[in-house]
Amino acid sequence: MALSYKARKRWSLVILLVGLPVYIVAAVNVVELFERPSILVELLIYVALGIVWALPFKFVFKGVGKADPDAPPETDGR
Repeated sequence: MALSYKARKRWSLVILLVGLPVYIVAAVNVVELFERPSILVELLIYVALGIVWALPFKFVFKGVGKADPDAPPETDGR
């Protein structure tokens, strides 16, 4: 089932405003469970986790920054 443009835009906002902060807190807590690794290893872990979180939501974010393809074309009223 494909999401409409408006639905994808709304879901992307929910994911960014609610899901991403929750994911950040969870990622920090998971890394803190282990003995603190060196700064380079820790940086690599956070970079990898930063990429991994977006992969399942790629279809939601795709095309959200473009104009609504379902909207009627704007006419120039001159």
